[in-house]
Amino acid sequence: MTADTAAPTASAPGSLTRTGGPQEDSAWLEHVLGWTLVVVVAMFVTQVGWF
Repeated sequence: MTADTAAPTASAPGSLTRTGGPQEDSAWLEHVLGWTLVVVVAMFVTQVGWF
């Protein structure tokens, strides 16, 4: 393999940082889903009677 054939397969450093998660502009959605999870867990703990 020569240097000419290896160059196209190399990826840019910034392209490896994305993990497939939510887009950067959906922070409000993450907050809503996070607080919904907190409320659901709190209701579950209350019903089970762990605390």
